[in-house]
Amino acid sequence: MNDDYLRRFFQRPPISPQKFLTPRGSTQTTPTKYRPDGGDRYIPVRESEQEWAFKYASISSHPLADASNNTPARKLFDDHSNVTNSQSSSSTAQQQQPTQQQQPSTNSINNNGVGNNGPNTGALPLEETGHDSVTHRALLKNELLKHSIIDVRSDCDSTESVQILQRSTPHSLFKYTHKVPHSVGGSLANAASPLFSSSPLSADSQRLLKSPRKPQRKVPKNPYKVLDAPELQDDFYLNLVDWSSQNMLSVGLNTCVYLWSACNSQVIKLCDLGNENSESVTSVQWSERGDLLAVGTHKGILQIWDTRTQKRIHNIKVHEMRIGCLAWNDNVICSGSRDRCIIYRDLRESNVTEKRLSAHRQEVCGLKWSPNKEYLASGGNDNQLLVWSLRRNEPIQTYTEHNAAVKALAWSPHHPSVLVSGGGTADRSLRFWNTMTGQAMQCVETGSQVCNVAWSKHSPELVSTHGYSFNQVILWKYPSMQPITKLSGHQSRVLYLAMSPDGESIVTGAGDETLRFWHVFSKSSNQKTVRSRLDLHSCIR
Repeated sequence: MNDDYLRRFFQRPPISPQKFLTPRGSTQTTPTKYRPDGGDRYIPVRESEQEWAFKYASISSHPLADASNNTPARKLFDDHSNVTNSQSSSSTAQQQQPTQQQQPSTNSINNNGVGNNGPNTGALPLEETGHDSVTHRALLKNELLKHSIIDVRSDCDSTESVQILQRSTPHSLFKYTHKVPHSVGGSLANAASPLFSSSPLSADSQRLLKSPRKPQRKVPKNPYKVLDAPELQDDFYLNLVDWSSQNMLSVGLNTCVYLWSACNSQVIKLCDLGNENSESVTSVQWSERGDLLAVGTHKGILQIWDTRTQKRIHNIKVHEMRIGCLAWNDNVICSGSRDRCIIYRDLRESNVTEKRLSAHRQEVCGLKWSPNKEYLASGGNDNQLLVWSLRRNEPIQTYTEHNAAVKALAWSPHHPSVLVSGGGTADRSLRFWNTMTGQAMQCVETGSQVCNVAWSKHSPELVSTHGYSFNQVILWKYPSMQPITKLSGHQSRVLYLAMSPDGESIVTGAGDETLRFWHVFSKSSNQKTVRSRLDLHSCIR
């Protein structure tokens, strides 16, 4: 071994990697972990856990995000500014206006009961490429990071959809965990175990791929009109708002009944009961043709008014106590009272006859006729739901599952034998009944007092209004009963509900003395006639 080699061998290694000759003449490189071609030595990296943290936001950057940032955000309401079909003019107007929450309109509404330039219920859905990209990233997170993303549908644009997949806080990719002992048999005893699955994907990823691609439709969060209703009573057992088939809204305010036209916003004072022994209005109900209005009073008097001539044609003492609910069936009017009775009257007969139905043990607070007008549903403060037939004086069905007063009642227009009922504060549930078989179908916990419920005329949806403790309006998808949206705005219990004649809008009233108009339903482009197997007399064979 020559001296030159020994002298170089015992020298301090240089800082930068350098090559030198070995005794046999082969080249050798100084050991370093920064070699670009790698090496056979393991050099541990002494870094903190924070430097190993996995930054989800950097991975989840969407390829379409930059392009979408240049596009102004679409607004749900344009505050009655003229909307043009030109893309350039609309984009210019949106760039000039700040993105702030719009206030409800107080201007007049058109013949359909919708604002002159009503809320924009449409939304730009995710493009196919954007949806595929979001789905792909969700699959990667399910398989690699054990997330549980099962649905990427959203009612926002593509940029906001990416935010759904991002994690708000950094998360360590590698963790030390204790080994959990498995029981004998373990997952082999479960037939639903992933070990028996023929798919290479996890169960969450399979559910993600099977989820619908179409996002849920947009529902405006704000009312398109708000009207003041001073002295609108905050009483759960009253029914003071109704919308006629001729687009006329009737409202009972203390001792007066007012009519408000949805066509031209004209207000008419129909009657004032204050001059008649200090009476007060406790219920109003339009006839099916929309020309007669039934008014119930605190002293149990039933009045029938002809709204075209603004004259009273009937004034009958029918109950001993207040009339809280009314229901028309052609020329027959039914009234429910605090005296626990239901009075059935045919107004066509000269000597007005009546039928008295007595089965409730407390106040009757809800009445609804079935679509075929053969059955009457009644709800009472005794927590009972009764179904009556015109041919009998006793209820044909009795349901006692509710734990509070039953005021909210509605028959399905799509399945005539399906009845839904809502319970009060101690119950807080929506219950569905098959009146053909007398069996309970479904029970949904809403979390708050159910004041009213109504079905959509055009789609399998229903809307409910609530009191304590959320004071919300909730739109439901039937039969899954998944909430489509929740509308807030009232400062008190949403006690009153009525639907427009076109079936697209609703009006709600509350103890905060306001009436709010919402656009919640939409007509389907291809209407199909739904024939229920439960309705055996709907067609002739």
